Amino acid sequence: MVEASAAPRLRLDLRQPSRHLVLAQLDFVPEHTQLDLRLPAWTPGSYLIRDYVRTLEDLRLMQGERPIPLRRLGPAHWRALLNDLAPVCLSYRLLAVESSVRTSQLQSDHGFVVLAQVALQIDGQRWNPHALELQLPPDWQAFVPLPEDGQGGWLARDYDQLVDSPVELGSLSARPFAVAGVPHRWVTWGQDPTIDAPSWLLQVAAVCEACCQLMGTAAPPAESYLMVLHLLEQGYGGLEHDNSCVLVFGRRVLATPKGRRKLLQLVAHEYLHQWNGRRLRPAPLWPIDYNGPVIVPTLWFVEGITSYYDLFLPQLAGLSDESDLLADLGEDLCRFFRTPGRFVQSLRESSEEAWVKLYRQDAYSSDNQISYYIKGTVLALILDLHLRRHGAALSSVLRQLWASHGRWGRGYAEADLLAAFTDHAADLSTLLPFWLESRQDPPVESYLEDVGLNLLAISGSHPCPGWQLEGAGFSGLKIKQVLRDGPAEVAGLQVGDELLAIERSRVMVENELTSLLVQRATEGEPLEILFCRDGQVQQTCLRPSAPEVVRYQLNSKPGASPATLQRRRQWLALVP
Repeated sequence: MVEASAAPRLRLDLRQPSRHLVLAQLDFVPEHTQLDLRLPAWTPGSYLIRDYVRTLEDLRLMQGERPIPLRRLGPAHWRALLNDLAPVCLSYRLLAVESSVRTSQLQSDHGFVVLAQVALQIDGQRWNPHALELQLPPDWQAFVPLPEDGQGGWLARDYDQLVDSPVELGSLSARPFAVAGVPHRWVTWGQDPTIDAPSWLLQVAAVCEACCQLMGTAAPPAESYLMVLHLLEQGYGGLEHDNSCVLVFGRRVLATPKGRRKLLQLVAHEYLHQWNGRRLRPAPLWPIDYNGPVIVPTLWFVEGITSYYDLFLPQLAGLSDESDLLADLGEDLCRFFRTPGRFVQSLRESSEEAWVKLYRQDAYSSDNQISYYIKGTVLALILDLHLRRHGAALSSVLRQLWASHGRWGRGYAEADLLAAFTDHAADLSTLLPFWLESRQDPPVESYLEDVGLNLLAISGSHPCPGWQLEGAGFSGLKIKQVLRDGPAEVAGLQVGDELLAIERSRVMVENELTSLLVQRATEGEPLEILFCRDGQVQQTCLRPSAPEVVRYQLNSKPGASPATLQRRRQWLALVP
């Protein structure tokens, strides 16, 4: 083990945030005369090659007063040949201008650094301790989920822990709270009365304690935990880490009771990842390959199971009720059933193709793919209700896997998941692989009957043209999505076409279009469409189809038996 004083030390100068540049210096003692350096291409938890090297500038290596040439072996891989093992200094800059939980941003009043974008990996020293040192503008504070090193910085046990540690910066303060005696800190960038109220942290702590209750643990697995929230005008998302998470949420949405519940669900989702996803992790993600994509067929378990339970955890914490939960679950089922791509991509394929599809959305994505978050949630619902027919529950499987793999940091294979499920319901040995590989809808409604619910499809008020539109300012309406095999596609319309008139009536805004469709559209009957493509006006004939389902609603079935209602109460309370 390398002594902390001899650990590679990453120094970041952030004192001129308005320049948006992170000035980096990496000091270390080489262990070999052939020195290889690499910058990660992605950050764990977000399965997209981000090529962080595109933000890197002016990479230089010095050994004492002597510059050392660096030969590029790949886009983010360099090699230097040294004469001896004297200490070296690597200096470089990185442009930090992208606001997200996966990228770095520096601006005059705030900073956020993703260390996977900033810290070069020294071949051969990955498992050595790494030190971090920050130089900050006046009055700025740094919030880092690492232990302090006694020298004004922080010390990670290895490179992996270093790049797993988000760095929040600014004239901010941390609000402490505890979960089962474990110290937590909450840091918010952006103000809002809901978040600033003392009651907010009590609600957050209650959700965190509900996660422990779900997992059957007395306390969270982290020895301390940092929660960071970026409150923006609009936005939604998060990224989990071993000992922290970073959340993004929109202030406008937060102003509603539903919005506050959604934020608590986001907190629950990222916090639950401490167990499912970080310590209980797929085997292909251990050790992590920072240089390229890794196929992970079980991402549906990491994200789908977590997405399912994040709906329940605010209710388990006493912060929402049954009607809220059923409404939110109904919305997820609606998203699933209104995505045509579910007939094109299986759940296993969705997991395996995450790198090239889920994080690269375009106007045609809903036609050719289904998110493993949303279909994973639907499968989690079915698995939970199926296991309950056998006297168990999905939480039984999750706790078993935590005891056998997660608690010890053992990566699991798909076969381990299947074995854990079949321990509680033998028929899942064939059913689960079928559901993972099938491109057909799973039997949702038959399982909902077990708990006295039905799924009501609610159709629109006019025949369906098979498009989605967006306002284009003074240009009127443009087609932003065309339903595969739908009326608009059959009529030869495509994404980007500007809609000018229907039946010779000019349309400029969506309300006008809706009124025209209600008045003049008849299923199967032609409508004359005038549109503009590439500056040329064209005409086509569109035959609308039957009104489409616009939403789904979960309802209680009348006349449900007492036994059925008891099963529902147990299911909603996460009781097997």
